[in-house]
Amino acid sequence: MRIIAGSAKGVRLAPVPSSVRPISDRAREGLFSSIGPDALDGATVLDLFAGTGAAGIEALSRGAVYASFVDRAPAAVDAIKRNLAIAKLSERGEIHPSKVARFVGRDDRPGAPYDLVICDPPYDLVGPELDDVLRDLADGWLRDRRSTVVLTRGHKSSMPVVPLHWALARQLRYGDTLVILFRPEGSA
Repeated sequence: MRIIAGSAKGVRLAPVPSSVRPISDRAREGLFSSIGPDALDGATVLDLFAGTGAAGIEALSRGAVYASFVDRAPAAVDAIKRNLAIAKLSERGEIHPSKVARFVGRDDRPGAPYDLVICDPPYDLVGPELDDVLRDLADGWLRDRRSTVVLTRGHKSSMPVVPLHWALARQLRYGDTLVILFRPEGSA
């Protein structure tokens, strides 16, 4: 895995822990091309189920000013720390070793509001747990209607319940991965 563009372009990231399924380089490239370069300039990013942190680090490399990384697995937390250091972006990232549902259910919402939320849950995570994460994200975590929520799913996975005011902006497929972009409509 490598960083595709920006200040850390070409940086090779640390090996992927065995329990982690990161977004592929190709899917990340398509995702960030779809978002566009202007959307990341000065943006704040929340990377949920962060794994290696590659998606959030890619956003930092492309102009985001700050990223929060949330993952509960110790191997993932270590990989994110290593990858931020390798990319020389440690000072712009904060790691939260926590279960994602617990983190987004907090009342204090660290770092919020966010311009970009990347939610890359395990493909077998379905039902109420994922539905609740998306519902909680819609409650004060997003900056405004220009914010983007990215959800990855296996192409055969069931679709979670998405907040009513989130509009489908784009859906991309890379191999077995669906990358779905939502934008809230009418958010303040």
